[in-house]
Amino acid sequence: MAISFQEDFRSLAEFEQHPREIVKQVHRTGRPVVVTVKGKPDVIVLDAGAFERRLKLVNLACLLAEAEADVHAGRTRPADEFLSELGRDEKVPR
Repeated sequence: MAISFQEDFRSLAEFEQHPREIVKQVHRTGRPVVVTVKGKPDVIVLDAGAFERRLKLVNLACLLAEAEADVHAGRTRPADEFLSELGRDEKVPR
């Protein structure tokens, strides 16, 4: 999702004067709006659904990074060994 520098950056004064219009813009375009203070980014207004999707991606990336670290550290074992053990475990329903 590309941000439009002309449309998606708004000053705090603009946001205070026209909050509903800015929220409508976020919903209409699917892009976040960056609210600036003294010309610098301060907060980002983002659709809740888009935020949730991004949060899920971040969580997945963290899990993948942990798994990759396990591979590099040698904390893995062959899948057939794990599946064989899983099949013998009485705690797992079949």
